[in-house]
Amino acid sequence: MSINKDLQKSLRESILKNIEIEKIEKLIDDKALLVTEISNIVERAIEKENVYLSAQDQREMANIMADEIMGFGPLQALIEDETVSDILVNGPEKIFIERFGKLERTDKQFIDNVQLTDIARRLVQKVGRRLDDGQPLVDARLEDGSRLNVAIQPISLDGTAISIRKFSKRNMGLQDLIDKGAMSNAMADFIVIAARCRANIIISGGTGSGKTTLLNAISEFIDENERIITMEDAAELRLMQPHVLRMETRMAGVENTGKIPMRALLINSLRMRPDRIIVGECRGEEAFEMLQAMNTGHDGSMSTLHANSPRDAVARLENMVMMAGMGIPIESIRRNIASAINLIIQASRLNDGSRKVMNISEIMGIEGDKIILQDIFSFSGEDERDADGKIQGEFINHGLLVRSAVMKNAALFNLSKELKQIFNMS
Repeated sequence: MSINKDLQKSLRESILKNIEIEKIEKLIDDKALLVTEISNIVERAIEKENVYLSAQDQREMANIMADEIMGFGPLQALIEDETVSDILVNGPEKIFIERFGKLERTDKQFIDNVQLTDIARRLVQKVGRRLDDGQPLVDARLEDGSRLNVAIQPISLDGTAISIRKFSKRNMGLQDLIDKGAMSNAMADFIVIAARCRANIIISGGTGSGKTTLLNAISEFIDENERIITMEDAAELRLMQPHVLRMETRMAGVENTGKIPMRALLINSLRMRPDRIIVGECRGEEAFEMLQAMNTGHDGSMSTLHANSPRDAVARLENMVMMAGMGIPIESIRRNIASAINLIIQASRLNDGSRKVMNISEIMGIEGDKIILQDIFSFSGEDERDADGKIQGEFINHGLLVRSAVMKNAALFNLSKELKQIFNMS
């Protein structure tokens, strides 16, 4: 756009002063009519400022203001682009996106930090949250299910920062993950059996590794007759079963009251007769209640957590249980983990942008003071690449031990035959 930033800023202020709110609200769902109405306001603002703008620049200024009024401003085109998975705003002039697992900088910009902050505030207000000096950090879920995080000055030094994890319009199933090379057919078949025979599953991985996507895919194979309760900080899970009760944590209100943390949701859910409990992400003291639930009849429960390997996932669980402040000895915590959790599925985003299931490991029990992990599947060969730089490794089937808890569960659910076929067991 050929208009300099100072003029854009001046025109924006003039346009906002001259907008008739009631008239604009009637056009909010029709961008074409909204742009036409704002174009008339732009013409009057130009006359008042006594400047010349070409018809193209006038139209573009009207589009900028229409996008702002409708919600996302310069981010609107990125929101509508289905190939974009993450939008990251580091101040008014630095907007990045993630596309196909790779970060790239866009040519989009806000007029100034005032416009950026105003848009952030409107987005937050739409979902019933507030953003001001008293609450400079906000984590929320947008109306379409996308995850929104906002930080304003003085917390964010270079201007308002916005992170949007876009909500996929369709669920990815295990077959989609196989087609994308994230796992092998044998791994998918094993996961299906584990879900059906009510194994307790933890999915671990880093940010953006596909943990929630994988959890959604696995949940497809839960029996329709089971009552499922899901708990999340920002609701992202989309379970297709008929008997699903969804709950979401709540931040403190204006007077720092009314906060409902994950631990409170978990404690309450145990009084609601769930068959399975699914915790969107376990990140703190609620781990104690989650393990208790898995150990007391809520088989088939699932959760995700941040960790770089199955071994790290176990260590993180130990630390999170300690955060509950119950004074439980580490030996008891480890026994609790070993008896509660059957499988740890490790997901990773590799440096070529691809996402893969790196390990499916089973917790076999405790020997001495250590939890014993046994790899069932793993991915090997991260240093092998094709001509396009894509990683070309292989998924290794290590086999299933006879004393496996999953094998015992499969026998109870009449799935032993299918399980043995995966591992060529007689």
